[in-house]
Amino acid sequence: MTLSHFDDAGQAHMVDVSAKAHTAREATARGQVIISLETLDYVTSGTAKKGDVLGVARLAGIMGAKKTSDLIPLCHPLPITKVTVDLTPDPDLPGVTITATVKTNGQTGVEMEALTAVNIAALTVYDMLKAVEKGIVISNIRLLMKDGGKSGRFEAPK
Repeated sequence: MTLSHFDDAGQAHMVDVSAKAHTAREATARGQVIISLETLDYVTSGTAKKGDVLGVARLAGIMGAKKTSDLIPLCHPLPITKVTVDLTPDPDLPGVTITATVKTNGQTGVEMEALTAVNIAALTVYDMLKAVEKGIVISNIRLLMKDGGKSGRFEAPK
């Protein structure tokens, strides 16, 4: 196995995708922000001091997906065609489940954009709630699915 971001001398480099065909590509990632039931009620009741926690986090996640190549050194800037970020309150967790899907028609995949969207949305939830709960946990961030390109479709085991 070889890592594509290193050359034969072991130096980091951006992968050359110029010979790859433009294809439809999609990726979905998910993560969780674990908070107390009391804090979750604070979020869902709309009384949070900083405003609409989930709405702000959704926008932050979308912005994060669009800025991935600025944050991850060897990521290609991509023409993203769609980003969805869903934040679902879950009293059984308790907390919020974040799911992001990113699409493009390009020469490389959007896995990093989907993962970045989840991370940035989760960090935004953390930022907006840290004043009311110090023990917030961000966890289980992972790629659920990617489709397109030479490697085809991947789905994470359930």
